[in-house]
Order: sequence, then C-alpha cells, then structure tokens
Amino acid sequence: MNEKKNLWSFQLNTASLVLIPAAVGINYIGKLFAGLLKLPLWLDSIGTMLAAFLAGPVVGALSGLINNVIYGLTMDPISFVYALTNVGIGIAVGLLARSGKIRGVKSAILGGVVVALVAVVISTPLNMIFWGGQTGNVWGDAVYAWCVAQGMPALVGSALDEVVVDLPDKIATILIAYGIFRGLPKKLTLLYQSGEKVESLD
Repeated sequence: MNEKKNLWSFQLNTASLVLIPAAVGINYIGKLFAGLLKLPLWLDSIGTMLAAFLAGPVVGALSGLINNVIYGLTMDPISFVYALTNVGIGIAVGLLARSGKIRGVKSAILGGVVVALVAVVISTPLNMIFWGGQTGNVWGDAVYAWCVAQGMPALVGSALDEVVVDLPDKIATILIAYGIFRGLPKKLTLLYQSGEKVESLD
C-alpha cells in the first residue's frame, strides 16, 4: 500500500512543516503547566504525540527532536540527551496511530503503557549515566531511594523510578493528545494523510 510506503517518508508537506513548531509550542505549554502546578508528571510530549497522531512517526520524531534541541539551547542543556526519548515517543505513537491500534480511550490507555515502556527503556540508561539513576522527579526518586535502601541493584531502582513517573505521565499525555486529535476537524486531519497543501483549507 502507498500508505505504508509513505510512513517513513521525509518529504514533508506544508501542513507537516507548520505542525512541527506548533507541536513544540504545545510541549512547552504542557511542561510549564505541570511545573506551575507541581504535578508529579512532565506533560512535555503532548505536542510530540499529537504530531504523531496527525502526521505519523517521522513528523512525531522530528517534533520531539526539535523540541529538546530548542529546550536544550534555551533552558537546560541536559535536554539534548533526552531528545532520544522524545524521538522514541514520536515513533511509537506514530506507528500505533497509523496501524489503527488506537481507536478509543481504552486503546489509547494501552498505547500509553506501550509508549511508557519505550520511554523507560531509552531513559533509564541515560539516567544512570547522567543522574546516578535518578529522574529528578520527587515521586520517582523516592522509589529509587527505597530500592537502593533495600539493596536492589541501582539499575533496577532507576528503571522503577522511571516507571513510576512515565506510566501515569504517558497515559495522561496520550489521552490529552488523542482528545485533541479527535476534536480536530476532519478536513484538517486529512491534510496529513493526503499530502495536500495547507492552503487547501481555504
């Protein structure tokens, strides 16, 4: 099928090029919102997931990558490293969405679990290298401290630290992104599958 052929295409249409900076902005807003309310979540990949829902894994991955590069340049240099995680999130959601695995709230929750596992696998080694196994999240780091106190290997504690934060975060994030996606006009969402120009909305 042409759809499968285009799944990994780097030939981005106008709609996709407009979507990427919008996705980065949404990620920033989500992160700011979580920070201001001191939530035990990150909510910093809503835009990445929305881009993946709309335009597939390549655009989702690019949105995640660019987001972390910009954040690394302007706020926190360590974000460059975690660009790998956001790329993985974009690819995972894009593949799930384009293969029809996410069709409702229940399947979105299951998709969130899958994406959380992807994030854990990518982020845990990074946490071990740069943070001694911790995530910097108070809830997750409390689990890490408990694991270490129980004599568990640091890698196990680090993975559980990441799971405690990533599981609720990615489920909440994918539900938000899916809700936005479902609420968008059909004419708009079709642009990302048909390759039409964004001007055709007029």
